[in-house]
Amino acid sequence: MVTAQSLCPQYAIEVSLKTYLPVLVTFGFSVVGVVGDYLLKLASEREEPLRSPWFYVGFAVYASTAFGWVYVMRHLKLATIGVVYSVSMILLLTGIGTLAFREPLSAPEILGILMAVGSLVLLIRFA
Repeated sequence: MVTAQSLCPQYAIEVSLKTYLPVLVTFGFSVVGVVGDYLLKLASEREEPLRSPWFYVGFAVYASTAFGWVYVMRHLKLATIGVVYSVSMILLLTGIGTLAFREPLSAPEILGILMAVGSLVLLIRFA
C-alpha cells in the first residue's frame, strides 16, 4: 500500500514534529513553572514572603509562560495538555523537593508518581 510517508519521508518527519513539538513545549513550560515554584518556595521561607525579591522573580517567571501556552493550546487538546503538564510538574517538583529541600518521599508517594507516569505513557500511546 502506498502512503504519504512512503512517497515522501519528509512528510513523516513533519507529521512527527507537528505531533511532538507541542508536547515538548508543554514539558518546557513545566520546567519554567518548576523554576517559578522553586523561587516561590524560597520566598515562602522568608519572614515577609510577599515582599521578598524571590516572590517577584517567581511571579515574573510564571507570567512569562502565558505566551507559550497560547501556542500549545492551538495544537493540543486541554486534556492532553493537562496530563503532560501535571505529570511533568509532579516529576520535576518531586526532584526539586527531594534534592534541593531534602523532603523525603514515602512509599505511597512513590507509587502515586509511578502511576502518574503510567497515565502519561497511556495518553501518548493512545491519544
